[in-house]
Amino acid sequence: MKKMMIASTSTVYGSSYLAYILPELKIFFKEIEEILFIPYARPSGISHQAYTNIARKAFSEIGINVKGIHEFENPIKAVQNAKAIFTGGGNTFVLVNALYQNKLLPEIKKVVENGTLYFGTSAGSNITGINMKTTNDMPIVYPPNFDTLRLIPFNLNPHYLDPNPQSKHKGETREIRLKEFHAYNNVPVLGLREGSWLEVKGEKITLKGELTARLFRESETPIEINPGAIDIFKI
Repeated sequence: MKKMMIASTSTVYGSSYLAYILPELKIFFKEIEEILFIPYARPSGISHQAYTNIARKAFSEIGINVKGIHEFENPIKAVQNAKAIFTGGGNTFVLVNALYQNKLLPEIKKVVENGTLYFGTSAGSNITGINMKTTNDMPIVYPPNFDTLRLIPFNLNPHYLDPNPQSKHKGETREIRLKEFHAYNNVPVLGLREGSWLEVKGEKITLKGELTARLFRESETPIEINPGAIDIFKI
């Protein structure tokens, strides 16, 4: 059975990395001693280790060790043997490209569907949906495909921002961009505000946190989803 936490962000304003969600992670990973961290949303090389060190420091506060996937000789076996996986945020194009290069998408999907715990933030949450087309990131690399894990039956837009009527900015809002997506796609999209996350247990999906989320469907008026709502994509 799938067991996942899919968060909009790793860091909320005025707080340190993962601090706002550590109490929930302590419960979620209560039987886990070590997490496999996937830092691929950042450029390769030294930044993978630096990123892993940040995650390692955060999880040490709840007594869990973190090991980066780049520290293993065989990343596929690392995924297959992991009891828990955390995919961090960054650039979704960079992340998806690296996952395709390392042939990891089908392996991650398989182990998570078989019960390996999965936690994602930002880009690491984007990849749990049908595809990555609703990311906010710049296409700085070109992955072979935009299809992702399909572990949930809709797309996400992490860091979702509401239009600010007081703003002097005249560019497109996030809502306009998602309506543009639905001019060519019929995949539902959940705008997940910072500080919110989804809890997935099997096919049951629950919105967690204190904020509402905004659900977009093709040719329909967007609706607000309340915290605690279950089976969001069926609402």
